[in-house]
Amino acid sequence: MKKILLGTICLMAMAACKNEPEKSTQAVVAGESTKAPGPVEFADQKYIDMGKASLAKFASGDIDGWVSGMANDVVLRWSSGDSIKGKEAIAKYWKDRRMNMVDSIETSKEIWLPLNVHQPQSVESKGIWVLNWHQVHATYKNKQSLTFWVHLDMHYNSEGLIDEFIQYVDRSVINAAVAKKK
Repeated sequence: MKKILLGTICLMAMAACKNEPEKSTQAVVAGESTKAPGPVEFADQKYIDMGKASLAKFASGDIDGWVSGMANDVVLRWSSGDSIKGKEAIAKYWKDRRMNMVDSIETSKEIWLPLNVHQPQSVESKGIWVLNWHQVHATYKNKQSLTFWVHLDMHYNSEGLIDEFIQYVDRSVINAAVAKKK
């Protein structure tokens, strides 16, 4: 029994002393990685700041200031499938809507997520996307008011301008509020 026990201890000791793979002595500089980036990573904080400034201009009614951060060929899409193409067309649509239908817009409960898409997974473009969720309290010219949530996806081109803008919102509820007479 002692020989079996001694033999087992020796085998276990040999197994425990197996050579470990050599550890790399290469240093990694802070901010650098030896791995290729994944399909998506966080983008720079500056895109959150740009998104917040854009949303503030829109909410205040500064449509010219809002569209100044957009490329000339920008496309604004709604979740319903409707869209508007071009900075001038978007400015015209929202100026008319703000002047004739909307008294005020207040935003709150904002959430911001800047992403750098290296490998698109579906129909999205490569590059910088800023995702935003916020609550809107809108008062309309007919004195109706409505509180609802909006989700925005904004794609920035290489010049730092929005070239694709997707707004997820239930427009039927908004259209119903605008149509109500007091």
